Amino acid sequence: MKKLFLSAIMLLGLAWSTQAQDFSKNALGLRLGDNDGFGGEVSYQRGLSKNNRLELDLGWRNSQSIDAAKLIGVYQWVWEIQNNFNWYAGPGVGIGHWNYNGPGSSDPDGGTFLVATGDIGIEYKFDIPIQISFDLRPEIYLGDSRKDYGDNNNNYNYHSFAPDFGISVRYTF
Repeated sequence: MKKLFLSAIMLLGLAWSTQAQDFSKNALGLRLGDNDGFGGEVSYQRGLSKNNRLELDLGWRNSQSIDAAKLIGVYQWVWEIQNNFNWYAGPGVGIGHWNYNGPGSSDPDGGTFLVATGDIGIEYKFDIPIQISFDLRPEIYLGDSRKDYGDNNNNYNYHSFAPDFGISVRYTF
């Protein structure tokens, strides 16, 4: 009887501790990271259910030699750690375009790319409508480009891996 009583208390405690925290339905802000040269992104989160959400991030880069834009969508599962702390993880995909017209380029170069990614992070929701988070988003880039090699214009496919650490600040509503 004593074991049954202790088992019931442990089961109730486990159920209470794994209950998902109600997070805000919407969050809008900035995600700052190394992001393979993109740096900052405009970030939007939309709650889909009690413990799932969609995050959309738009990053761009505009410099003397490179112009690029990238849109990433990540589906996230969210779990409560304690009080206002959550952790989250999920898969994502993205698309982008880049142009290079810098030193050593007699002809502008550019292309489109696809991104396969995942996301894992931790967040804190303040008592005011502000959320901060820290995450790791490893990204695999797949795409095409055109390079000028003498008289031949060759198309080639490329792929690269870029681990992206980011810090986000969002207004929640």
